[in-house]
Amino acid sequence: MGTPSGSAAVAERVEELLAVGGPLPIVAAGDPVLRRPAEPFDRQLAPALLERFVEALRVTMHAAPGVGLAAPQVGVGLRIAVIEDPAPVPDEVRVARGRVPQPFRVLVNPSYEPVGTGRAAFFEGCLSVPGWQAVVARHAEVRLLARDERGRAVDEVFAGWPARIVQHETDHLDGTLYLDRAEPRSLASNAAMAEWWGQPTPERAAAALGFDLPGPAV
Repeated sequence: MGTPSGSAAVAERVEELLAVGGPLPIVAAGDPVLRRPAEPFDRQLAPALLERFVEALRVTMHAAPGVGLAAPQVGVGLRIAVIEDPAPVPDEVRVARGRVPQPFRVLVNPSYEPVGTGRAAFFEGCLSVPGWQAVVARHAEVRLLARDERGRAVDEVFAGWPARIVQHETDHLDGTLYLDRAEPRSLASNAAMAEWWGQPTPERAAAALGFDLPGPAV
C-alpha cells in the first residue's frame, strides 16, 4: 500500500484530531512543528473538513482561553489561524494598549507589513509557552493580507492590540515564537506578573528589571 500524498496526510491528521472531540491538545514549545514554516493552504482540506477544523480551533481558543490560535499550535502545519478578542478589560487598559473587541476571524495564508514606524511594547504570552510572559516590541500598526475560510480576500489595517494579535499568530505560521522577539530581561512567570507587573504598561518593569523600551516614532 502506498503512502498518502501530502494533502491526504494532512487531512488524515486533522480527521484524527477531530475524532477525539472537544478542545484540541495545544502543542508546547519544543515541538518541531512550532519551528517549521507552515505549508500554505491550498485545499489540502475539503470544505467540510476545513469548516470542522476551524470550529475546533475556535473551541480550543475559547477553552484555553486565548485571543488567537494558529494551526501549528495543535500540530497541523498549515497556514491557518483564528483570532477573537472580546476585550473584557478596564478602561485604563483599553486606552493604554488600544485593546478593543475583535470579532471571530479566520486567517488563511496571512502575511503582514508595518504601517508607519511606530512600535509598542507590552507584556505578551502564548498558549504554547504556558506560565510565562515577556515584553515584546511590535509594530503599532500593520496591514494584513490574507484570505478567509471561504477564500475571500482580506486586506485590512489593524492598530493597537489587534495588530499585536495579528502579528503573533502570523509569526506562528512562520515558525516564530513571541520569545524570539521578546526582551529577555523582562521574562516573568504568571505569578510574578500578578505580584509585580499588573500595570497597563511595562515602564515600571523596564526600570526595575533593566531593559529598554522603544522610543517614540520619528
